[in-house]
Amino acid sequence: MKKEWQILRPDRRSVEKLTGILNCHPAIASILVNRKIVSPKDASNFLSASLNHLSPPFTLKDMDIAIHRILRAITHNEKILIFGDYDVDGITATTILLEFFRSVGADVSYYIPHRIKEGYGLQRSHIINCAWAKKINLIITVDCGSGSHDAVTAANAVGIDVIITDHHIMPDTLPPAVAVINPMRYDCPSGFGDLAGVGVAFYLLICLRKKLRDQNFWKNRPEPNLKSICNLVALGTLADMVPLTNDNRILAKTGLDIIGSSPRPGVKALMEICGINKRAVNSEDVVFGLAPRLNSAGRVDHASLAVELLITKNMDDAEQIGNSLDRMNRKRRSIETEMLSQIEDYLKVNPSLLEKNTLVLSRPDWHLGILGIVASRVMKKYFCPVVLISTADGIGKGSARSIPGVNLYDGLCACAGDLESFGGHSMAAGLKIKTEKIERFESKFENFIGDITKPDDFIPKIYIDYELAFDDISKSLIDEIESLNPFGTGNPEPIFMARDIMVVSSKIVGKHHRRMLLKQSGGNTGKTFQAIHFNGNTGSSMKEGFDRIAFRLRWNRWNGGKTSQMVIEEV
Repeated sequence: MKKEWQILRPDRRSVEKLTGILNCHPAIASILVNRKIVSPKDASNFLSASLNHLSPPFTLKDMDIAIHRILRAITHNEKILIFGDYDVDGITATTILLEFFRSVGADVSYYIPHRIKEGYGLQRSHIINCAWAKKINLIITVDCGSGSHDAVTAANAVGIDVIITDHHIMPDTLPPAVAVINPMRYDCPSGFGDLAGVGVAFYLLICLRKKLRDQNFWKNRPEPNLKSICNLVALGTLADMVPLTNDNRILAKTGLDIIGSSPRPGVKALMEICGINKRAVNSEDVVFGLAPRLNSAGRVDHASLAVELLITKNMDDAEQIGNSLDRMNRKRRSIETEMLSQIEDYLKVNPSLLEKNTLVLSRPDWHLGILGIVASRVMKKYFCPVVLISTADGIGKGSARSIPGVNLYDGLCACAGDLESFGGHSMAAGLKIKTEKIERFESKFENFIGDITKPDDFIPKIYIDYELAFDDISKSLIDEIESLNPFGTGNPEPIFMARDIMVVSSKIVGKHHRRMLLKQSGGNTGKTFQAIHFNGNTGSSMKEGFDRIAFRLRWNRWNGGKTSQMVIEEV
C-alpha cells in the first residue's frame, strides 16, 4: 500500500537556536523540534537521558500505602506471591520484584497464568487454588489486576491482602485492594500514564528501597543496585511499545547500555542466539530479536520458562533455556505463517471485506497465543482496525489492533453490550464474546469506526523529518542520529528525503530485498551510499533512478566493523 508523504516543517527559529546551542547538525535540531523538544534544557535532558532525571515515584497514588503493607510483610516474614502477566512486560516485572524480595530475605514466590488454559489476569480460581492453598498472606500483581474485582473480593474473604501494580486503562470502580498503583487512575497525580507495567514495578522498588534505607535495613547487608535491573526494565518497556519519552526513554536507554556492556546470563544467551552485537544493542534488537523469543514461552508453552531464563545465574542453564525459547519462537513463526495464509485466502474469496473500515475475522482453529501478532501484521498490511477471534469451545477469544488516530478501546466500549469482557488501550486490546454475537459485534464495530473516522485516516503516512543532500551525510551525522536512540513509539527513527537519485548498481538479496548503490545527481562530492530496500523486489527490471527516496540512515555493524547504510522506506 502506497503511503502519503508528509514533510514536517519545524519552526525555523527553534531549529536555528538548538543547532547553535547544541552545536549539532541542523537535521538533528529539526528532528528534536519535530518531537516537540524545543528548549535547550529539554533537548539536553533528552540526549543525556540520565537516571538522575527520573520523576519522583512517590507521586503515584497509593504508593505509600503499598510500601507500608510490604514492609509489614517483610518484617513478619509473611508469604508473598508475585502474580504476573505472560508477556515480556509482565515477565520482566515479575522478575525484578522476585529478585528484590529474595535479596531482602522475604518469603516470596511467583505465579504467571497459562495464556490459553487460564487467560489474562488475577481470577477467583487463583485465589483458592494457588494463593490460599499455599497460605499466601500478600499478593502483589504486576502488569495486571486493575479489573480483577471478583478475585480481590475473594482474596479479602479468606484474609489475603492484594496490592495491584498495573498500567492498563482502569475501570470506573477500583478493585477493593489494599493499594492500587496504576498511573491510569483518574485520581493519580503522577503523570506517569505512559509507563509500562515493569516501569510501575520498578518505581515500587525505588520507593521500597528508600523506606528500607530510612529504617537502617541496609546497615548489615548490601543495598541492591537498582540501576543494574534497568536491563530488564528496558526489555519490558520496549517490548510493550509504550511511548519512549520522558522517564520511559531514560529507563530504556539506561537498560540498553547495561545489556550491551554486562548482560545477565539469560539475556546473554538470547543475544548469542539472535546474533546481536554485544556492544551496540538497540531497540530494534529487543523488539525483533529478544522480545519475540521471551514472548514465545507464553504464546506456545508457559511464560514461567522465560522468568527462569532471566533469573538464572548459570550460563549452561541459560543456554539450554534460550535454545528452548528459540525453538518455541520458530514454532510460533510457523503457526503465524499458516494463519496469515488462511486470512489471505479468505480475503481473496471475499474481496468486498477490504472495502470496509474494519476487519473482523474468526475461525475455531486459530491459536490464541498467536492472535495478537497476526492481528498486528494484518493491520499493518491493510491499514485498518483488525479483530481476530478464535471460536473454540463456543466462546470467542480475540485480539484487536488499530491504526494511529483510531481509538480501538472506544470502539470496544461502544460494543460492550455484545462482549463478555474486554480490556486494553487505544491501539491494542483483547476481548471475549459469545460466538452467536460475533456478527452483531462486527456490524456495530464497523459502524462506530466509520462514524469517528474520515477517509484520510485509512491512508498510511510517512513523516519526513528532513530533506538531506548526500553531500551533507557524514560519519558524525550518523553518530548524532544514533544519539537519539532508543527509537520506537513516541520517538520514531528519523526518516529523511533525498531527490534526484541515480542507481549505480542493484541486486536482489534473500529473494525479496533489493541492495543498491546510490548516488545523487548534481552533488558536488559524488558520494555514493549503500542502501537496502526490504521487500523492494517488485519483479521489475532495475530502475536507473528515483525522483525521490524516503530513507533511514544507520550504521550497519558487521564482524566488528561498521559502514553507513540507507534503509529505504519508500521510493
